[in-house]
Amino acid sequence: MPMSQSFKDRLFPITEQLVEHYGSPFHIYDEVGIRETGENLKKLFSGVEGFREYYAVKALPNPSILQLMFDMGFGFDCSSIGELQLSRQVGARGEEIMFTSNNTDQTEFRIAEEEGGCVLNLDDISLIEKVPVFPELICFRYNPGPRRTGNVIIGNPVEAKYGLSHEQVIDAYRLAQQRGAKRFGLHTMVASNELDYTYMVETAKMVLEIAELVESELGIKFEFVNIGGGVGIPYEPDQEALDIDSMAAEIETLFSAFREKHNYVPRMYMESGRFMTGPHGCLVTSAINHKNIYRNYIGVDACMSALMRPALYGAYHHIDVIGKEAAAKDQIYDVAGSLCENNDKFAVQRELPKIDEGDILVIHDTGAHGHAMGFQYNAKLRSKELLLRADGSVELIRREETLDDYFATLTFTEDQFSPKQSKG
Repeated sequence: MPMSQSFKDRLFPITEQLVEHYGSPFHIYDEVGIRETGENLKKLFSGVEGFREYYAVKALPNPSILQLMFDMGFGFDCSSIGELQLSRQVGARGEEIMFTSNNTDQTEFRIAEEEGGCVLNLDDISLIEKVPVFPELICFRYNPGPRRTGNVIIGNPVEAKYGLSHEQVIDAYRLAQQRGAKRFGLHTMVASNELDYTYMVETAKMVLEIAELVESELGIKFEFVNIGGGVGIPYEPDQEALDIDSMAAEIETLFSAFREKHNYVPRMYMESGRFMTGPHGCLVTSAINHKNIYRNYIGVDACMSALMRPALYGAYHHIDVIGKEAAAKDQIYDVAGSLCENNDKFAVQRELPKIDEGDILVIHDTGAHGHAMGFQYNAKLRSKELLLRADGSVELIRREETLDDYFATLTFTEDQFSPKQSKG
């Protein structure tokens, strides 16, 4: 089910006060839910030697949220220098950070080396010779291509821009050895928002098989394998949650069998983002308009600059109307924002209770890839973020953008360049 009853019970009675105090729209996240999910994840995978979660920073890149992850002993999966620096701001260093960059340039490599470095997870065999100072510990991202099928969000591995092909794997690790690498990891990411746990078990089996292959060719004993993220959450009310208990038990069996066969076992990492924070956040917005033409529209004060998953993926996000949770859903609405884009909609032909101007809508499951995917089209600015603490207090953890922020990049030192004209 979208959004836990516990989160609702703590949030819904105070939502009107929050809108009165902070104004809407805003995203709000649940400390209790995030901590419970993280501690349960550690418990479930405690039988897998060296298990560690590397939180996918791209899902919710806010220092207050990252601090919760760091407090639980998690590392961070970063795909940009900005995410890397956010992780360092909360104290992460060295092997607490996995830097998986795509089409990485020299500036990014140099920054990655600073402040204690990080685990460099190379996405492309051609990058081996481009790393300025090659690290002792190196990891490569593996793309299985036609050996696996993808899913709707991440796409078919054959068509994905990420990772080494199967045919490049041995050569990549050989070249890394020649550049001085002494310690090795292996990474993959082949699913996104997957609700079939067997897909994740198959991924664990796959990386262990690749580890065996590389060891047989090059004598490398891997320190860790990273099965990536992709553990999904049920956005729709009738969807079943992924069976994380069975996933953990079957992966533990795989790693135990590897140890029996090889007399050692690599540590297992994963980099869940959505699973960790997705259900523990929501977008709170107010109804400001009711338009009745060929369809009934409810206009709200948020737009897809605050949540673009419905427009980008056709994604479903459940909606509650504060004070009308038990009311009959006898109206059909499109719930729309104010962007000059027809797909600026949070719900299309959705059955909802009668909504009046001034009603507060809670859009579920925005704790991952919600605020993080925001943008400034139409000069619509990104909303504030709040954190519902375990003691019931609410904390502002990011202010909303202002027009001064929007115009800031238009203040700069003039620089006019006249290229030399070619002769002839």
